Amino acid sequence: MTILFAAGDWRWPIWEAPLRAAMRDAGLDDGALTLRADPATVEAMIYAPNAETPDDFTPYSRCKAVLSLWAGVERIVTNRTLTQPLCRMVDPGLTQGMVEYVTGHVLRTHLGMDTLSRTRWQPVPPPLAAERPVAMLGLGTLGTACGQALACLGFPVLGWSRRAKDVPMIECHHGREGLRGVLEQAQIVVTLLPATADTENTLNAETLSWLPAGAAIVNPGRGTLIDDAALLEALDSGQVGHATLDVFRIEPLPQDHAYWAHPRVTVTPHIAAETRPATAAQVIAENLRRLRDHEPLLHRVDRAAGY
Repeated sequence: MTILFAAGDWRWPIWEAPLRAAMRDAGLDDGALTLRADPATVEAMIYAPNAETPDDFTPYSRCKAVLSLWAGVERIVTNRTLTQPLCRMVDPGLTQGMVEYVTGHVLRTHLGMDTLSRTRWQPVPPPLAAERPVAMLGLGTLGTACGQALACLGFPVLGWSRRAKDVPMIECHHGREGLRGVLEQAQIVVTLLPATADTENTLNAETLSWLPAGAAIVNPGRGTLIDDAALLEALDSGQVGHATLDVFRIEPLPQDHAYWAHPRVTVTPHIAAETRPATAAQVIAENLRRLRDHEPLLHRVDRAAGY
């Protein structure tokens, strides 16, 4: 089995050793992994979209699966030449990184750490976590892990997804009325939905108006989940008290963007979570083993849903 690493030459030195080690641990021949191959011989592809990687999958006629290095597949799933099964990355290291980012910034917001005075004694304690409902928009692997971590800290977590779900420790809702009910109660909103046509501008002028005045937003999911103009208007009016934003429609965020200078916005440079080669390589190797042994692949993307 020829396995092509099609994620960019610059990533090869970072990923080669972890991938080979994980393949050996899974009982696979790591000699099958290569940076260059005749497309007609490739049977599996490890992929991340960039200027160096293929965007026409037609020549890869023997390829049985494309294994993405990233959790988000919006830049791949719409490619009409991609007829092979596509698997997204669900990496334990990435999940842990997201949990740490979300819990850290929710706690920062909850405790009012950005507003504490450094020049005046103000003994006003924050409410307890149990008094601060958090809306988790998106109950996939990341949203579930983050929501349950917040619930363990005592926050009432109201989860919302487009399809009905039942998640321990999270009060689950779905559908448009469910979204309104969740947002009307939430003092902090975390957005971890996938980027699809259906989720674009989930937070817009109307849905932002459903929030209690002064609610906060933490978005480590996708930039397209929020209508930027509507959010800026809500921040200016005080309807939204603060927004912590890690992802944007254009990255890097342009230096003249209003978010940089807004007093109620915290910008972080897309650092909430990153695929970790050491743990992600094990996920890739397990799918390669399943491919060899004709078993169902993990984390296979639903093309119709877009994730």
